[in-house]
Amino acid sequence: MLLKDHKDLKAAITALPAKEKDKLLLRLIAKDKVLTEHLHFKLLEGEADLEGRYLSLSEEIDDAIAVLRAIRKGSSKDALLVMRRLNGRVNHHYKVTKDLNTEIDLRLHLLNSMPIAYNESVFSPLAKYNDRLKAYFVRTTLALYKKYEKMHEDLQFDLKAPFNKLLHKLAENKLENAALELGLPEEL
Repeated sequence: MLLKDHKDLKAAITALPAKEKDKLLLRLIAKDKVLTEHLHFKLLEGEADLEGRYLSLSEEIDDAIAVLRAIRKGSSKDALLVMRRLNGRVNHHYKVTKDLNTEIDLRLHLLNSMPIAYNESVFSPLAKYNDRLKAYFVRTTLALYKKYEKMHEDLQFDLKAPFNKLLHKLAENKLENAALELGLPEEL
């Protein structure tokens, strides 16, 4: 049931006394953790807090990738699990802050740092994860590129070098054909 489809309900809610509206609003907000965090950020935090969140998440990405690289017999399965978890953390950051610039910057940092060159044998049970990792990596890059295109030209200019680095990483790992098929350019 959507509120826009029920005009009478919308009118009844707006007619409620302020105290009752506040009570209902607080109950609704308490049911959604992300909404609660977003409202906390929007109402109680400032630009310095955004920078702090950005730096904290950037360090988390660096630490997780350092651990991944330190694994003696790391596999594409390990990399895929780490990448999905970190990608989820970046998604959560965006849902809370609604800041597209830091989201794109964090995702670029993640993709440029993430190792994807794993050469498991075809007969290895981990071989399927190699393909999944590369497909996930290319799809994530495509989603990032679509967001990049919607940005202001000045912001695009600032992110051009790291994005080109990412596109070159695709080519180095023999993923340029898949990237071109999906509509990613060879270079910005």
